[in-house]
Amino acid sequence: MDLLWQGFKEAIRLVMTLDPEVMGVTLLSLRVSGLATLISLVLGMPLGVFLALREFRGRHLALGAVNTGMGLPPVVVGLFVVLFLWRSGPLGFLELLYTPTAMVIAQVVIAFPIVAGLTAAAIQQLDPRIGLQAKALGASGFQTVMTLVMEARLPLLAAVMAGFGGVISEVGAVMMVGGNLKGITRVLTTATVMEVRMGRFATAIALGLILLGLTFAVNLGLTMLQQGRRRQWSHRPSR
Repeated sequence: MDLLWQGFKEAIRLVMTLDPEVMGVTLLSLRVSGLATLISLVLGMPLGVFLALREFRGRHLALGAVNTGMGLPPVVVGLFVVLFLWRSGPLGFLELLYTPTAMVIAQVVIAFPIVAGLTAAAIQQLDPRIGLQAKALGASGFQTVMTLVMEARLPLLAAVMAGFGGVISEVGAVMMVGGNLKGITRVLTTATVMEVRMGRFATAIALGLILLGLTFAVNLGLTMLQQGRRRQWSHRPSR
């Protein structure tokens, strides 16, 4: 318990003194994970909507692949991203390995199936009559899709939270593709691992607590947005 208390005090000291290294690591964690989550939303939500609404040969196989991707081991993702970005690999000429860009790529591969799978599940659980009603009222195909997306906005926010939570806490893949380089690719998770390896447990606990606080703050904001929308939805007059 003494060690945990020391870590708690160290976390407060690092935050209150705005320790430059910790602030840099924290901001990089937010930048990399935020950008990866945003790209995952841009790619995953349209795919999820497409898989939920379109009937085509191989659809079940595609859904199975997406659902399998939701449980991809991060170290396996890191391994394949390293192989692709290695200097002799297919994308080695881009020289992205051990850069924040490589970390974003690895995190997108991890979060993209999570967002796509949860989006497909959210759209599929809607009442099919909603889409039929929109079409009957003269909505175009795009407008019908947007109507369904708006109806599913509460579970879609859960997909955002799941995607962000999956990447902000990830350590295996970003360690492999980023290399944990001080001032360049070091983020909260990799810094915590490094402190543990060096036996500086109080600092490691402090970094872990900062990571937990950061994740809680982001998810709290999204939860408040989700629940606010839910109350608005529940107070809408029935049609």
